[in-house]
Amino acid sequence: MLLDAKAAGLFPIAPTPFHADGRIDEASVETLIARYLAAGATGVTVLGIMGEAPKLEPEESLAITQRFIAGFGKLPVIVGVSAPGLAAMRALSHAVMAKGAAGVMIAPPRTLRTDDQIVSYYAQAVEEIGRDIPFVIQDYPLTLSVQMTPKVIRQIVQDNPSCVMLKHEDWPGLEKISTLRGFQRDGSLRPISILTGNGGLFLDFEMERGADGAMTGYAFPEMLADVVRLQKAGRRDEAHDLFDAHLPLMRYEQQQGLGLAVRKYVMMRRGFIACDAQRKPGSALSAAAKAEVEFLLARLARSDRRAADLPKAA
Repeated sequence: MLLDAKAAGLFPIAPTPFHADGRIDEASVETLIARYLAAGATGVTVLGIMGEAPKLEPEESLAITQRFIAGFGKLPVIVGVSAPGLAAMRALSHAVMAKGAAGVMIAPPRTLRTDDQIVSYYAQAVEEIGRDIPFVIQDYPLTLSVQMTPKVIRQIVQDNPSCVMLKHEDWPGLEKISTLRGFQRDGSLRPISILTGNGGLFLDFEMERGADGAMTGYAFPEMLADVVRLQKAGRRDEAHDLFDAHLPLMRYEQQQGLGLAVRKYVMMRRGFIACDAQRKPGSALSAAAKAEVEFLLARLARSDRRAADLPKAA
């Protein structure tokens, strides 16, 4: 199935599981797929920033994508195809779509500064990969240092019919969501799916501002799916209560340069992956950091049983 503007729910950003020696852990890929589906995922995104995509060989990228497409069956798989050059983006886009991907995600290169440069880049990218491939705008100024205003996003969407989704990761970004939904109401923007990132750190209020769901990789994807479901059902207090219980761990996971190490450690502790290794260059948790994460998990277990009964830490 191809991605469209009605996409909603939880699209986890999948990490790439590695063995300690840097080889891809294929068994953990299968476990990860099973756990995401059990958590209520309505789709998945692979080869994102937290998937360590730049560290993968081309054939590895394609092999991982194939595994997720097979494992998710009829559910959509989005593939990050951002690359320094458009030729590489075109090659990967065509390869993953031929394997059954639902669409691709494109982040702007860090060199873009003006509105015209941003709009022109996406026009060139679409021309290169083809106008028949649905794509997602990745708006992540904290990491990419590219500032996209709501008007720029509107222009990209209106100029390119194949744009069906915004991955919203601005911070603060609540007003941006409201502005974009306002554009839809006044007829100046066609409908588009908005899924949010930033580790889920603002998901509680992002849903209330008009987001359709989450596309991020917090180590408790079940909580993200539950918050989306509760908010859509109008059960605001329950959604916020659950979210608030996880907020200390989410905040800890949000540390720049250390976030992936925290996320992989918790996912290892929960049995999503067998090893928390990153492919070099990568970061690792100190003994003190691991102790802090264990403290946060123990506190979370008081209100969410999914953080309890974990295997004893090594």
